[in-house]
Amino acid sequence: QVQLVESGGGLVQAGGSLRLSCAASGRTFSVNAMGWVRQAPGQEREFVCAHSRYGATTSYADSVKGRFTISRDNDKNTVWLQMNNLKPEDTAVYYCAARSLWGVVTTPNEYEYWGQGTQVTVSS
Repeated sequence: QVQLVESGGGLVQAGGSLRLSCAASGRTFSVNAMGWVRQAPGQEREFVCAHSRYGATTSYADSVKGRFTISRDNDKNTVWLQMNNLKPEDTAVYYCAARSLWGVVTTPNEYEYWGQGTQVTVSS
């Protein structure tokens, strides 16, 4: 089994920045792509970004391109999400997600491991 633990959420004003972290433990050798999915109140889960295990393949939702950056350190089994120029519409619970199959995919249901989530609130 794989456990994912997020940290780094909080309250920030519009235009500000936050950095989220996600540490994986357990059977980390089975983890391939890792990424972030968010869910705002009353809305469905939304793919944010993901990073491949090997190489530097990444994928971003159009809504965050140019503002968010995902990075990964396999030795530390950790991914980070640097969020800049935050907007009120970025307010959501951010979940770290991982999958054992190959490929950086943008469908939340394709990820089988999930963290508990961390709240990000952006005030206007």
